[in-house]
Amino acid sequence: MRTVTPAWREQIKVFEGFRSYAYRCPAGVWTIGYGFTKGVKPRDFMTREEADIRLLHELQRYELGVAQLCPGSGNGLSDGEFDALVDFAYNLGLGNLQASTLRRKVNRGAPDEEVVDEFAKWVRAGGKVVSGLVTRRLFDAHRYLAAA
Repeated sequence: MRTVTPAWREQIKVFEGFRSYAYRCPAGVWTIGYGFTKGVKPRDFMTREEADIRLLHELQRYELGVAQLCPGSGNGLSDGEFDALVDFAYNLGLGNLQASTLRRKVNRGAPDEEVVDEFAKWVRAGGKVVSGLVTRRLFDAHRYLAAA
């Protein structure tokens, strides 16, 4: 199974930040570790080591999802394209990727400029533009354009 590059896995950790205690994210969802939401309840606690292990397991779902949803055109996705799409899916969910114009443009082989413009449309949480998401989508767009 294809995986994100090790450097991008570390970048996802930077994007998400680490929190050992459960908190409500800007969208109001209980979150812990590196942005984990499944099964999180108030007062949950997690060590960094536990979060590192969980991230590897959780990323597998998104890596597989991106591989299925975005096979790419021609020779498939470059490492940069795959990394960016996995981060997008990890942050926003596979359902949002599946329904997105971003995915449709990737799969039909649209010019890179059209594809990267789609990342900028996904910068809201709870209906408000979040500066951290603006930055993250810029990183995703730049990573998408990188060949390796």
